Amino acid sequence: MSVLNGRKVLLAVSGGIAAYKTAQLVRLFIKAGAEVQVILTEAAKDFVTPLTLSTLSKREVFSHFYNDDEKEAKWNNHVELALWADLMLIAPATANTLSKMAHGVSDNLLLATYLSAKCPVYFAPAMDLDMYKHETSKENFARLQSFDNIMIPAESGELASGLSGEGRMAEPENIIRFIENHLLQQLPLRGKKVLITAGPTYEPIDPVRFVGNHSTGKMGYDLAEEAARNGAEVFLVSGPSHLHLQNPNIHITRVQTADQMHKACLEVYAEVDIAIAAAAVADYRPKNVASEKIKKKDSCLHLELEKTVDILADLGSKKEKQFLVGFALETENEFENACLKIERKNLNLIVLNSLRDAGAGFGVPTNKVTLIDAHKAATDLPLMTKENVAAAIFQRIIQMTHA
Repeated sequence: MSVLNGRKVLLAVSGGIAAYKTAQLVRLFIKAGAEVQVILTEAAKDFVTPLTLSTLSKREVFSHFYNDDEKEAKWNNHVELALWADLMLIAPATANTLSKMAHGVSDNLLLATYLSAKCPVYFAPAMDLDMYKHETSKENFARLQSFDNIMIPAESGELASGLSGEGRMAEPENIIRFIENHLLQQLPLRGKKVLITAGPTYEPIDPVRFVGNHSTGKMGYDLAEEAARNGAEVFLVSGPSHLHLQNPNIHITRVQTADQMHKACLEVYAEVDIAIAAAAVADYRPKNVASEKIKKKDSCLHLELEKTVDILADLGSKKEKQFLVGFALETENEFENACLKIERKNLNLIVLNSLRDAGAGFGVPTNKVTLIDAHKAATDLPLMTKENVAAAIFQRIIQMTHA
């Protein structure tokens, strides 16, 4: 799976002959799993049509700050476009556009969006060889790179002028490869191994019935995807769940019981750098499991329960280099109980859930949590999707482990 998968790409096209190659660029980004939003300058429309790029990207192409439709006049907010993007690519980046970028000119939508961008910005120069080698162009390249923009070097070959030399825009395949390689180098968890538990455990009563809970595993699966997105190799130990992941960097072991989950965790725990216990492990199990289905009777069914293994506590007792994260689902004295769990189980961080909040807990796509570290410093997160909760958790882990 490409590192571009799931990323939002803002492709800004200026007016050079190489603009015709952006149709292939859009196709390659989408093939890699990215979303693509295109901005065209007015001059770029002479080389590639908005219809072509909107058809390929499945999104409206923007060229102006506003449209001139009298019936549906609309402001195209350059700030919102910039905030939407995970990365911005200016390709082709003509000498004129690069000069304006380097000196803060903001006379079209592309340039205003560039000045508003907080994401990584890549630019792929495209110009004739003498323009490419000119001292002014070199100064502009250096100035833009001093702003932490990333230059994708031009390639050598036949140019539109008929001359041959350096200055032609890098081929679309090479642009994609350059960005992928650069992103991989920047991933904060590159080279790290992460263990994550997810879902419920089912403790059998008989061959048909079990003691379990309402966990779907979504929080743990979202954590696994976020870890992989940040470059980690992920070991996901999942209780029963209908969820599936297809990512070569996520290795899934499926289990049923707490004992099975414990064993699967211990098999990889010594080699991981981060462990997150997001599973809702059953605290108790039937002491005696019937070999045959228990028949329904008029009298009550009495089950003798015994404690299951405390997986998180055992991982805490065996902790060496690992950064260990637990979850706590509390209904009373939430903060105090979570802090006690940090101490008892030797955790670095705990994620506190409260069932008091609507939209949080099992079986819903959202969650509202508090992150508490070993020093009892707490960060309250607002209600958000579990994908965003996973991103916030890893942002905190990365901050703490890279300090």
